[in-house]
Amino acid sequence: MNIKAITVVATFQAKPGKEAELRAALIGLVAPTRKEAGCLNYDLHILPEDPAKFLFHENWTSKAHLDTHLQSAHIKALLPCVPELAVGMPDIKIWEQIA
Repeated sequence: MNIKAITVVATFQAKPGKEAELRAALIGLVAPTRKEAGCLNYDLHILPEDPAKFLFHENWTSKAHLDTHLQSAHIKALLPCVPELAVGMPDIKIWEQIA
């Protein structure tokens, strides 16, 4: 079986006045996630012209590693905060490497 690398692009839009809180919450995910098995990179970005927009660019060695990440304590701790800090849930796209 050929296990393929997975790329995830997740974007968040902070609610007005909640930009700093969402930023801090998202930054808090970076260090523990980078230590997870199968994490190749887990990078958080901000849109310079709109500091309410955040983007995670992630690469995982397999879908199984991504699934384990999604069940981690730090991700589960963030989920209840999202409705208070962000406009809707994050837009998450999972990409599969083909070349």
